Amino acid sequence: MKIAMIGHKHIPSREGGVEIVVEELSKRLVIKGDEVEVYNRMGKNRANVNLIQKEKQYYEGIRIITILTINKKSFDALIYSFLATIRAIFGRYDLIHYHAEGPSAMLIIPHLLKIRTIVTIHGLDWQRAKWGGLATKYLLLGEKIAAKYADEVIVLSMSAHDYFIKTYNRETHYIPNGVIDPLPIEADVIEKKYGLKRNDYCLFLARIVPEKGLHYLIEAYRNLNTDIKLVIAGGSSHSDDYFNKIKALVEQDNRIIMTGFVDGQEREELFSNCRAYILPSDIEGMPLSLLEAMSYARKCIVSNIAENLEVIKNNGYIFEKGNVVSLLHQLQRLLNIEDGSVDPGHYPNYDLSSFNWDNITDKHKKLYSNSR
Repeated sequence: MKIAMIGHKHIPSREGGVEIVVEELSKRLVIKGDEVEVYNRMGKNRANVNLIQKEKQYYEGIRIITILTINKKSFDALIYSFLATIRAIFGRYDLIHYHAEGPSAMLIIPHLLKIRTIVTIHGLDWQRAKWGGLATKYLLLGEKIAAKYADEVIVLSMSAHDYFIKTYNRETHYIPNGVIDPLPIEADVIEKKYGLKRNDYCLFLARIVPEKGLHYLIEAYRNLNTDIKLVIAGGSSHSDDYFNKIKALVEQDNRIIMTGFVDGQEREELFSNCRAYILPSDIEGMPLSLLEAMSYARKCIVSNIAENLEVIKNNGYIFEKGNVVSLLHQLQRLLNIEDGSVDPGHYPNYDLSSFNWDNITDKHKKLYSNSR
């Protein structure tokens, strides 16, 4: 089949969950014989990615098509998805696969032209605090258009499945994200850059946006009596005011280290060597970073939202969403501060069989065939 992917920022990239999903899925579809073209966004700070496109226009067998847009959070997705859709309707695709709610607003165009469409809802984006009133309405519009007009709708969690049934009486297909089985590596880069060694820090690795709940974690950590460091790895995503607020809080505690966005070996080392991974989210679609931490067999502390619990099941330290005291209790419990009996060598053995990328790709291929 010939398939178009619209909705991510750009690949190759680990900027967010959507980018990871588009890349991992597209690579495997190509290996299995499909022709895949992905529509990258050209924007600020993406010049390095565009070098690949200028030289070859292909990455891992995937054709890269770059769409010009602007780097403004209220209009970026709208302009990009409109221009990408106009380009795609002339591409003679068997189907167009949209990712995320905002870009899905444009699927009405191929729908009217009788081009098959599939949508993956990566999360209920309109709930995220970073969006203003107009952007929230646009995201809700994309959700409604997807629910009414997409030939198939994919969701990443059962809570999203239930939401679409209750809100739109729309059946969806539950296909979770996948994770690659990693090879843990020793601390090298992170020791040279930040002085970090195995098991002497806890890790938060995600976009620094309000819904990830980082402010709860910092408040709890500042009340924690420990020498264990807290590493915050991630960049801002249309949330500069919140990012600056977090930086100001971090400056008040020298045990907390902010690395900015990390990738490659540095990211692998951070996951490989942390005492625990912490995800205090208020909202998630499906937490890929949590899945990655589990693939490295790290202990995990997570908020009790349905999306986190669906991934980690009963294998983590769970606290009440938004409750700093509950989070502090779980941090103290994990670190065994009261009796000093820390056991950093014992880590859980998670069952990740449901999150195998090859199996997930096969589920997509079956759904694509059913959409003909």
